Amino acid sequence: MEYITLTIGVKMPILGFGTFQIEPKDTQRCVEDAIEVGYRSIDTAAAYFNEEGVGNALQTALKGGIKREDLFITTKLWISDTFGYKPHKAFESSLKKLGLDYVDLYIIHMSYGDVYNTWRTMSKIYHNGLVKAIGVSNFTPIRLSDFCLYNEIKPALNQVECHPFFAQFDAQKNMQDLGVVMQSWASFAEGKNDFFTNKILSQIGAKYHKSNAQVALRWLIERGIVVIPKTTRKERMIENFNVFDFKLDSSDMAMIAKLDTNKSLFLDHEDPATIEYLHSLHKGKI
Repeated sequence: MEYITLTIGVKMPILGFGTFQIEPKDTQRCVEDAIEVGYRSIDTAAAYFNEEGVGNALQTALKGGIKREDLFITTKLWISDTFGYKPHKAFESSLKKLGLDYVDLYIIHMSYGDVYNTWRTMSKIYHNGLVKAIGVSNFTPIRLSDFCLYNEIKPALNQVECHPFFAQFDAQKNMQDLGVVMQSWASFAEGKNDFFTNKILSQIGAKYHKSNAQVALRWLIERGIVVIPKTTRKERMIENFNVFDFKLDSSDMAMIAKLDTNKSLFLDHEDPATIEYLHSLHKGKI
């Protein structure tokens, strides 16, 4: 495993297991499989409604001999819980569902709502030792720069959409300038744009006897970006985990960079319609 060191000195595995869109009834099994494969970083969120399944799997792992300090657990706070005293209650709820004494990384899920109130609460939680690091997700460069300049504690990490079709080169440069680690969600573009049969990725993969998914993960890792691929199939978990036995050369990196359209395949976080859509979601589920 390779690691990224967050600005506060916390080491985080550069490869983790994501649980977005995993049904609650399947979550425990999937996370248990992931831990058995070797994953030690697990990403969830209140809005995924599967924290309890993650927690059950973690308890199984801990009872089986896995040390808590060897796990890196991330969860997130949804927009509807950013106001007043809600951030504190939301964190307590997540901690209880996960069955943990602390989480390694607590994230503001979206850059909307009362994020400054939330950050004040998260800063107190951090100072109280209940989280090892605090961060944000889906913050555009403008929002992130503003947030870093007007808070004493800067986000340790920003989790954003990033894959070969939306490379986020400018956003990554902005994060590097601010000292914020970049993390990718939708590393496989959720299969859009014929990702799994893309000719360039396949051509590069053939050189190393690797799949398109493995090539994309390696491309992100070599850029210093934390990845959290999701799958419900154990054989795919194994495949996604086996990306540390090869390296892409400069020509490979350049070829993949040419796939960039500089446009989101999902949500434009600077579009007012996106804010209206996220605000309308029932009970915060995404």
